[in-house]
Amino acid sequence: IPALFDLKLLCVVVGCMSFCSWSKGEIYRDHFEHGTYVCSRCENPLFKSAAKYKHNTPWPAFTEPVSKDSLKKYHETEMALKVLCGKCSQGLGHQFLCDGPKKGTSRF
Repeated sequence: IPALFDLKLLCVVVGCMSFCSWSKGEIYRDHFEHGTYVCSRCENPLFKSAAKYKHNTPWPAFTEPVSKDSLKKYHETEMALKVLCGKCSQGLGHQFLCDGPKKGTSRF
């Protein structure tokens, strides 16, 4: 059974980005164990560990959500969508368009 990682500490996913910094204090940035990242408020599955990849920001980076219903998104800027939990609407951060690991893909 894969582990479930509580996203209370995953700043990019629980909307507490103000607590993250470039000083490498984010504990899930380099965490690559097999499992599912879930919303800290409602335990909605958000991202599989297989969708996580190394990125040069201080936050964890994902290529895609568990399903299209895992997240709610709305347009914020030309290159970014605001991302919320698809179940409870907790703020999770952003989807950066065309900033994924492969050309034309997004980064969450």
